[in-house]
Order: sequence, then C-alpha cells, then structure tokens
Amino acid sequence: QILYLKPPWTLVNLLKCYKKHWMAVFGYVVPRSLLSAIECLYNHLSTDKPLDSSAVEIVLQESKKLFHAFSSRSDYDGVLPQAYTALNKLYQMLTEDLSEDIVVLSENAVCEKMEAMAPNLQESEEGKPHASFQVAQENRHQEIWSVLEGVWNAINLYSIEIFQKLDPNALTAKPLFEEAFLGLQKLLAAVNDIREGISR
Repeated sequence: QILYLKPPWTLVNLLKCYKKHWMAVFGYVVPRSLLSAIECLYNHLSTDKPLDSSAVEIVLQESKKLFHAFSSRSDYDGVLPQAYTALNKLYQMLTEDLSEDIVVLSENAVCEKMEAMAPNLQESEEGKPHASFQVAQENRHQEIWSVLEGVWNAINLYSIEIFQKLDPNALTAKPLFEEAFLGLQKLLAAVNDIREGISR
C-alpha cells in the first residue's frame, strides 16, 4: 500500500523503489552505504545507451556487492545463491574476453614495436619489459583474483544457508537437518566444480 511504484515492475522501477525506500526499509537490513551501489546501477541501467565492457564490469561488481550484503539476511529460498553464481559466471566470461583482447592487442603492439626498432633490438632487450605485457599480466592477476573471490563468495553463501537451517531455536529440528544435509551436498558439488575449473 505504501510502495513508491506499484507492480508489475521493470528493473528500472525496482531500482527506483530501492532508492525511495532505502533509508526506511533496506538500510535496516544491509549497510546504508550500499545506496551508492543502487545509484550506480540505476545510472547505468536506466539509460537506453549500450554499455561498454568497463561499464558492464562496474554493474556486475556493484551487483555482487548487493547480493553479498543481502545474503547475510537470507538465501531467499535458494534464489540468491543461484543468481550470485550466474553473476559470477558472467563476470568471469567478461574478464576472460577482456584478457584475450588485451593479449591480442599486446601481441600486435609488440610486433609493430619490434619492426620499428629492429636496429636497436639489442638495446631494447636490455630494457624493461614491454608495457603491454605488464597490462596483460595485471589483467591475468585480476582474473585469478576474481575466480578466488567467486570461490569465497559461493562457499560463504552456502555456509550461511546451512547454518540458518541448523538454527537451534527452530521448532522443527528434523526437517531442518535434512535440508542442511542437502545444502552440504550442494556445497560439495559447487566446490568440486570450482576445483575442476581451477585445474583446467
């Protein structure tokens, strides 16, 4: 009855509702400072202009912050871990594409540089590594960090879900233990997928 905008909602409508009700409602559930994440998403997603790769990366990172914050309250019937996993896959695909582009660009730049500076080849070999190689290396480190962050967040989300189901204050203990066991199986499957991904 008091919602700023009535359903059915578009994504932009939902972000407007978050902004409008942030202090009165959502600020009591998650840190109020995350309003900046909502505003960032609204600014990027309320426009009709296509997003470039850097903007998409920002949107994914801000979304991950929100998902992680809300996971401390609930798993929302399993929807939140699934959405977070999908978000991490998108982020991983984006960083892989970016790293491939940077490697291709850096290879072309190195070839052009070598052709232009062929007489001074010996001198250049004694100098510092090429800047494009450093960029590619930094991007690779960022990609690895992103994967490890995804590992931590996935395990953290499943752990929260399991501990919530093992709440000693709950009235019906037996079904909750069964649910917790199923949660552990999901966690084990997720960790196995992550291990296989890392080994690849």
